[in-house]
Amino acid sequence: MDRELVVLIVEDETPKITQIELFLRSLCIPMKIDHAKSVNSALDRLDEGTPDLLLLDMSLPTMDIDIVGGEAGGRPQGSGGIEVLRNMGYANISCPVIVITGYEAFPRQGGNVDLSGIAKELKEEFPTLLRSVLHYNSTYETWKDELRVAFKELEFKGGRGI
Repeated sequence: MDRELVVLIVEDETPKITQIELFLRSLCIPMKIDHAKSVNSALDRLDEGTPDLLLLDMSLPTMDIDIVGGEAGGRPQGSGGIEVLRNMGYANISCPVIVITGYEAFPRQGGNVDLSGIAKELKEEFPTLLRSVLHYNSTYETWKDELRVAFKELEFKGGRGI
């Protein structure tokens, strides 16, 4: 590999960020990991440069909420991740996206939609961006196995793969 893999983790919960980053480091792949904790900060990071991989939570506040003296970022929205994906489409930003969510279902009018239903919807709406939708649960290792498989399936710019 000629250069470090650039990974952007978009997640508002610090313990989850820590667990994901520890897992990524355990892969022993040279990588630069950046973070964003809200829809707005994710879009700012993407404007600064396109990562090789985006790990995206579905439930995100509009603005960062833990900046000292900053404004309240609002409650996390179940659709914050979708907002990031849509803005990527509007701005023609293209990089592989893996959604990592702690939710097993999402509320919709008429009832909940389970994770497989959300994955299907996202793959239909974002076929060139979305690579995988994973369920994160800190109690189990399943998400790590699924993320490892997703990493192996990815091919990056310049013919690089993992």
